Amino acid sequence: MTTETAAAPGRSREVMIVLPGLMLAMMLAMLDNMIVGTAMPRIVGELQGLDYFTWVTTAYVLGTTVSTPIWGKLGDLYGRKNIFLSSIAIFLVGSALCGMAGSSLFGGTGDGMIELIAFRALQGLGAGGLIVGVMSIIGDLVPPRERGQYQGIMAAIMSLAMIAGPLVGGFITDNLNWRWAFYVNLPLGGVALIWLILKLHLPRHRTEHRIDWLGAAILTVAITAIVLITSWGGQKHGYPWGSWQILGLAALAVVALAVFIPIERRAAEPILPLHVFANRNFTLINVLGFLLGFAMFGAITFLPMFQQIVQGSTATNSGLLLLPMMASSMVVSLFVGRAITKTGKYKSFPVIGGVVMAIGVWLLSTQDVHTPAWRTGVYIAVLGLGMGFLMQTTMLIAQNSVEQKDIGVASSASTFFRSIGGSFGISLFGAIFNNRLADEITTRFGAKAATLLGSGGGQIDRKVLEQLPPPVKTGFLEALASTIGTVFLWSVLFAALVPVIAAFIKHVPLRSGAPGAADGEKAEPLAAAAFE
Repeated sequence: MTTETAAAPGRSREVMIVLPGLMLAMMLAMLDNMIVGTAMPRIVGELQGLDYFTWVTTAYVLGTTVSTPIWGKLGDLYGRKNIFLSSIAIFLVGSALCGMAGSSLFGGTGDGMIELIAFRALQGLGAGGLIVGVMSIIGDLVPPRERGQYQGIMAAIMSLAMIAGPLVGGFITDNLNWRWAFYVNLPLGGVALIWLILKLHLPRHRTEHRIDWLGAAILTVAITAIVLITSWGGQKHGYPWGSWQILGLAALAVVALAVFIPIERRAAEPILPLHVFANRNFTLINVLGFLLGFAMFGAITFLPMFQQIVQGSTATNSGLLLLPMMASSMVVSLFVGRAITKTGKYKSFPVIGGVVMAIGVWLLSTQDVHTPAWRTGVYIAVLGLGMGFLMQTTMLIAQNSVEQKDIGVASSASTFFRSIGGSFGISLFGAIFNNRLADEITTRFGAKAATLLGSGGGQIDRKVLEQLPPPVKTGFLEALASTIGTVFLWSVLFAALVPVIAAFIKHVPLRSGAPGAADGEKAEPLAAAAFE
């Protein structure tokens, strides 16, 4: 049994003192994705790993995905502070190792890309506890009805990170070594770690149960098998879709999921309690989160490549070109947060966001080699508008659908399904990208040219393209633009399902009393035990 002193809501002095450390920790996770995404073309060029470039992101997302349910449940059982601080420490160690990948410190074996992928997985393990930790702690301190006030602050910080990320990543790529794309996390993370050690005080937990390690292990096997299927299936350095390797992984995933369900039903403290899925809203919002991650991560992954290679932007400029998406997302998130706090209504926002996001992704799919940068900016601004309606609202609905004792599970499940959607999406879109690019080049130049210009070339670099004969360069850019457009078009199919799912969400009044209290109960003063 777990005991916890409920913390009352409100814009209290104590919450505002803790909030900067929490937001800085969240910024770490957001900054990392954006910085690395902007620097990826340079990283791929130096480490010679175009065939595996999607795995740099997939490994991170996979690490985040498999660890998120564990972090959330550990926080529910044993208290959030030490668990949260541990996730920050692991993230920082992974960041430092990523910056050293392929260097002489590891012998300079020429396997820099493999090292980077492994270290990104470790970094992802820590990142799995960052966002879920922040969301769970806020959930402990602030009830859903008043959480809209903090939602605006959180959305602004996340948008700031997403704006700063490409700029910092571009500056590092153009003026420093790409390794600083990872080293930049160390001072920020150090400040967050010290601040939270000193300022964050949460009630101690007592538990008679043990973590469901068996369930966690089986779930990890299932997730890993699914991601490997989408990463290896049909790839040049993978296996044919009908091969025994891919079919074996599919069978492993099915068996693991089939075994996982009865394990969770019997576990005293299941890593992913199945009873929460009996709530209709909770199930629907997690399906929506999966689709959101699927569509969103694909867009963010391939936008820098289109801007830098097809449109000829520098890494810094490609970061600037993402500003419309981040700015529009921030403005809408602030509006949505205030509207929810004022009215208590939220049902329409996921529907509107899904429609707008689908339109934005479709507009991106219409781009070709002649699309000017300003038009791309308009398209990604539309995408940002849709994201602004969705990002925080999905977490709010998930947390409002469970009891306070399951707030960590709700936060981790929401993050989990979005992450697995992103992992699945990146892997599938990466497979589509590689296969489509090879087909495009083969069609235009023949099989031999496909080997030289496609995935066999080991890199896509604008400087290398400038040295090609004009007809070849033009043809390759057209092939690349067409390939990325195809990826976005596939993304539209998943984005279009978001408003459909959202339409079935039932409006349930947001709790406005102390965490755990019934709706309408008056909030009690913030418990001193929460900040002892």
